[in-house]
Amino acid sequence: MLNPVLAMAIGIVVMMVLIIFTKMHAFPSLIISAILIAVLAMPFGPEGATVATLTECVSTVTKGFGNTMASIGVVIGFGCIMGIFLEKSGAAKRMALTILKMVGVKNCDVVLGLTGFVVSIPVFCDSGFVILSSLAKEFSRLTKKSMVWLGGILGMGLYITHFMVPPTPGPLAVVGTFQENGYNLDLGMYIIFGILISVPLFIFSVFLFRYFGKKYPDLVVPYEIDRSKYSEGQLKVLDRIQEKQSRNEDLATEDFADLLAAEKLPSAFLSFATLLVPIVLIFANTLVGQIGALQGTAFAECVKFLGQPVMALFISLCMGAFLLCAEYDRKTCVDLMQEACRDAGPIVFITAAGGALGAVINATGAAKMMADAIVAAGVPGILVPIIIGVIMRFPQGSGTTAMITGSAIIAPMISTLNINPYLAALSLCLTTMCPSYLNDSYFHVVTNFSGMDIKTSLKTWTIGSILVPAFGSAIFCILSIFIH
Repeated sequence: MLNPVLAMAIGIVVMMVLIIFTKMHAFPSLIISAILIAVLAMPFGPEGATVATLTECVSTVTKGFGNTMASIGVVIGFGCIMGIFLEKSGAAKRMALTILKMVGVKNCDVVLGLTGFVVSIPVFCDSGFVILSSLAKEFSRLTKKSMVWLGGILGMGLYITHFMVPPTPGPLAVVGTFQENGYNLDLGMYIIFGILISVPLFIFSVFLFRYFGKKYPDLVVPYEIDRSKYSEGQLKVLDRIQEKQSRNEDLATEDFADLLAAEKLPSAFLSFATLLVPIVLIFANTLVGQIGALQGTAFAECVKFLGQPVMALFISLCMGAFLLCAEYDRKTCVDLMQEACRDAGPIVFITAAGGALGAVINATGAAKMMADAIVAAGVPGILVPIIIGVIMRFPQGSGTTAMITGSAIIAPMISTLNINPYLAALSLCLTTMCPSYLNDSYFHVVTNFSGMDIKTSLKTWTIGSILVPAFGSAIFCILSIFIH
């Protein structure tokens, strides 16, 4: 058996070579890497030989694949169907035009990112990006901004609060672990501190992905219209807009007002309702879970049932099929769903394969071995949760798992490290963002729903997921000088 850390390094290198330098698709590359790591590290496990045969190595891979598929597969499928309903019906365009009319072109990326920033506090970032990606595509179609730009800012807005602000499960679990170890972290104060730290992180991410967007300007959603649906007067407005875009001229606020008046689009209320209903339901589920008096009541159980991401997206899907696409016949709706399922297939399989890789690496105990080595090296107190956060995240891909396991390591050490428990907890949560790459389900969601290829995403999204936590870590190092 090889050292689990060495086995992990070999497996990841092989995976990167297969994806970047060969014709191998990401799905089999991830599975091959997972099996290779399991075989090289066999038998493995922090408490001894938990995997002792080649058959059990494969079983670990398949269990990780299945668990990830179960947790996010249906969500991605429903999200793809909902997205195509929003797009084909014109609802996404209606929302985009309404927002752009109010805020203007220059601020549309910030508005999009702030939407994700707020949405991800109660909603998992994966689900949030699936829901909001259609809005980002319409912004790209109308403003000619790259999806690297808009998808990156949206993704990072969702990503930051997912890791920094309860009641998302990861930060909530970190607070609970610290409380169990005798540190009186107030959840309300933690939320306030998490939001305060998240704001400069988000501002930094806006400038970062504006830079990436200008570096990769070609990934723009094309502007297309079905001329048979419009009157002569409406077509004059649309042609003027299209001609302006062909000259690479930016659209002005009055152009969006003209488009709203000209295009045959669903109502703003129905469009926003279809998008917001799943978000509200998921948030309501989270809120009810925090109110002790409601626990066990029929109302609470109903809200929890409807607030599951699968059910919430299913309700939105039905709204799209029966309300947004009311004018379509049955065959057209079925064809749209079929198209969405074809789009969802690769995303689901790649995401599940990333889960398989994470499960294998987690089973080897590589993360714990690296964390123990860092603690033994005697590094400065504030750097310990920062480094352990990265170590716990890098091998396994799951930020939530990294936060939970990392807090179990850090919490008993706080008195020895002589750092403020709020800083320790927040810095741990921050660096479990880093990095988002091939073994992370969210990496594949952002990549595929933004229309990026793997190479572009590694050069932009993954780099962003490293630089944003690095910027935040510098802030925490400065704060640790003044706050004890």
